[in-house]
Amino acid sequence: MSRGRWRDMAAEELQQQYSPSRWARRLRGDAAVRAHIEAVTAGTQRARAGTRSSLHVPYGEADGERLDIYFPAEPSETFPAFVYIHGGYWQCLRGIYLCGHSAGAHLAAMVLCTDWTEFGVVPDIRGAVLVSGLYDLEPILHTYVNDALNMSWEVAQRNSPMLCITQAVPAAAACEVLVAVAQHDSPEFRRQSQEYSQALRSAGWSVSLLDLATVDHFDIIEKLSEDTYILIQVILNMIARG
Repeated sequence: MSRGRWRDMAAEELQQQYSPSRWARRLRGDAAVRAHIEAVTAGTQRARAGTRSSLHVPYGEADGERLDIYFPAEPSETFPAFVYIHGGYWQCLRGIYLCGHSAGAHLAAMVLCTDWTEFGVVPDIRGAVLVSGLYDLEPILHTYVNDALNMSWEVAQRNSPMLCITQAVPAAAACEVLVAVAQHDSPEFRRQSQEYSQALRSAGWSVSLLDLATVDHFDIIEKLSEDTYILIQVILNMIARG
């Protein structure tokens, strides 16, 4: 499915393509979203109980601009930072590794295409894990998602990672990018992951595409708490190489 094929879809089909809960395997609709929230909340509680943490650290002035920091169990002077950005359609400088899910993957991808020299910094981003993400926002304009976002076409174009990929400079080429997608993601989510990874590769980025069998848009990220899960193994190997 090429980038323009979504324009041939009827409005109802496009709504379904960008409604991940309609493609979930275990539950459907709101039940799938509630189960996902329960799963990640339980995982967060386990993490807080088992590690040192600094919670609700502000990085901006708005109430929602907070992050939780979890420290390694063993004291260390230096350690990699793994930054996870949750999904939710944007509503709900040691070595840095980014990880984003769904709309969070879009935000992580935007970090990759930002010209940080304009801000006087060169962050040491060594790896990025983009899970079931959105990299072309134009189709979103024609779905229920934009009822709340109210994006214009210009805003969607300006904030589509697919459209702002730059040729990889040496620092970017050293950043390993993993684009992961679920077998049971919608065809549109799968198309976006495939086309974005190919576009990065064509621009000289070090990128691989991981198509994960048996999982859907939600448990592809929920299973990160399982030591034997292939995605967590790939992430740990990426960090070890860095």
